[in-house]
Amino acid sequence: MEQRPLGKQGLVVSALGLGCMGMSEFYGKADEEECIATIHQALDLGITLIDTADIYGPFTNEELVGKAIRGNRNRVVLATKFGVVRNPADPNARGINGRPEYVKQCCDASLKRLRVDHIDLYYQHRVDPTVPIQDTVGAMADLVTDGKVRYLGLSEAAPETIKRAHRTHQISAVQTEYSLWSRDPEDMILPLVKKLGIGFVAYSPLGRGFLTGRFQKFDDLAPDDYRRNSPRFQGDNFQKNLRLVKRVQEIAKGKGVTAGQLALAWVLAQERYIVPIPGTTHRTHLSENAAALRVQLTRSDLDALDEVMPKGAASGTRYPAEMMQHVNR
Repeated sequence: MEQRPLGKQGLVVSALGLGCMGMSEFYGKADEEECIATIHQALDLGITLIDTADIYGPFTNEELVGKAIRGNRNRVVLATKFGVVRNPADPNARGINGRPEYVKQCCDASLKRLRVDHIDLYYQHRVDPTVPIQDTVGAMADLVTDGKVRYLGLSEAAPETIKRAHRTHQISAVQTEYSLWSRDPEDMILPLVKKLGIGFVAYSPLGRGFLTGRFQKFDDLAPDDYRRNSPRFQGDNFQKNLRLVKRVQEIAKGKGVTAGQLALAWVLAQERYIVPIPGTTHRTHLSENAAALRVQLTRSDLDALDEVMPKGAASGTRYPAEMMQHVNR
């Protein structure tokens, strides 16, 4: 599989990664055995970047990933995150903690759950507005010195935050939502990381599954599916976004590929420092995603996609209002 660099510090990963969040919660119930088999198949396909976080579950996703990669550690570039705090009394509540002592506590806990002696790429999941980024990244840098972490990353960080963090310690990757219907990073984030030599990891490159055409009506979502609370999946927004996806499907049909493969191929075609990490809980979907690496897009294809899905075309915000408050801007 094609390899791509993330940053200039030596981190190299497969051009396509695997997001594991949905294996533990948010998108309905998943079968653990199938999820582990999916991670195993990812490694067999040459996918090296496996992405998790302490809040997924919470905590259980790291345990699942740790179980799945046992005996295969040398084939994995393991990424996890800290910084979002869950409230056991209210599963929907979120807090942010970037205090240095918390950073180190979280790392030790993640290492234990993952059953590894180091994390390859350690992200701050969300920026804590009450703690200077230099303090948080300084604590993360200590983890590098201690050998517990190899490379550092930020998730959903604003341009000025990225600059200050990078001056404190080299940042290898910035992770942000990026897809045909979430193109905001093109304004400032992508030009900045390119200038600084930082890699970019695109999460939700399939628009949380919407860009695959899988969802035709709101009730296609399971009762416990997080996406029921997502503005882009609700009411008139759903119907407007569905019309956009149908146009993407028409282009995909003309190329003999699925809409999901076309959406992934579009992300892969943007820049070589961009690595998408689509999530899935099934081997069949994983194989379909991996086939996107073989899809060649012409200039005409890219122009057609820009026409049907220009920046800002999606209806609704990426997250509900209370979650958008935690996005550093």
